Amino acid sequence: MGGSAKFLSPTSTSLLPLSQSFPPNLSTPSQPDQTIGELGEQALLAQLQKFSPAEITGDDAAVFDLPNSDSLVISTDMLVENVHFSDQTTSAFDVGWRGAAANLSDLAAMGATPTGITVALALPPSTPLAWILDVYKGLTACLEPWRTPILGGDVSRSPLKTISITVLGQVPQGKALYRHQAKVGDWIIATGDHGTSRAGLECLLHPHKTEHLPPEQKLIWQRAHQRPQPRLDLVPSLLSLETSIGAMDSSDGLADAVLQICRASQMGAELWAEKLPIPQGLTDWVGLETAREWTLYGGEDFELILAIPPLEAQKWLMAIASLDLSPNRSPRVIGQITNGTEVLLVLEEERVEKLSLQRGFQHF
Repeated sequence: MGGSAKFLSPTSTSLLPLSQSFPPNLSTPSQPDQTIGELGEQALLAQLQKFSPAEITGDDAAVFDLPNSDSLVISTDMLVENVHFSDQTTSAFDVGWRGAAANLSDLAAMGATPTGITVALALPPSTPLAWILDVYKGLTACLEPWRTPILGGDVSRSPLKTISITVLGQVPQGKALYRHQAKVGDWIIATGDHGTSRAGLECLLHPHKTEHLPPEQKLIWQRAHQRPQPRLDLVPSLLSLETSIGAMDSSDGLADAVLQICRASQMGAELWAEKLPIPQGLTDWVGLETAREWTLYGGEDFELILAIPPLEAQKWLMAIASLDLSPNRSPRVIGQITNGTEVLLVLEEERVEKLSLQRGFQHF
């Protein structure tokens, strides 16, 4: 199970200047006979991004300025059977919920609020109608708190069940959050526990391993995997900050989000092992090493990773205390942005471990 790779994820721009950036640089790869499996996900994305203007790629969603005072925010995610979901772990209702949550999470990472989604389905002819209707019930249930309608879509035949969702949102012009805005000294903040979804997946795949888990703990972890909650609740308070902040959603893992923010900002970072947002009870169940691994690389928690200057971060953390968030959903400081390019996990006895994109989920 893994998050969806991002191809077209533009930063803020107006519609008209885009034509000035074409034709794009379409130089041939040095080894055109490579398969995408040999190339790898990040190198594949680098090739595909050549088909878009260079100045508008690299974030969780596209942002276009509108004639009024808002910017349009667009993001697309795809769910593919046996890659993102299976009958063993995900009901049709939960497939719909997770599909909506993934897109809403991308909007939250940009500081945007949703206005609508479109849904494209590619399905085998043998797909039961009841399965499709349950998917749409799940979509609707996830969207309902945010009063977000399904605007339309498309249907096609396919050997595998595939769902592609495009979400539209809005953010005041000049207020969108971006990955590239992290600065030296910024606190790195995770908006909730990480590794919870991975723990839930383990419970669903291997129920025999959960015999000694408290039933309530098991339910919380499974629910986190099947029905994640995008952090749109934090958007208004983030937009109220009087400073630029780095931001990304953590659908592909906490470590991936920190690495991507640092790459876009041309910065380094250190994370503090004792501050990692490991879910309560996880270390007792799987041990500290595995708990850390799932927290850093498990993915699909749909929280936010933020880089905020310390003074503004303190104000923000105090301001959101009034939201009365549960402990597993409360933001916490887990590290700091540094000079250089390395992203390090600071362990006990001053040991450090270099974080890597290759340890998280990769499609290829």
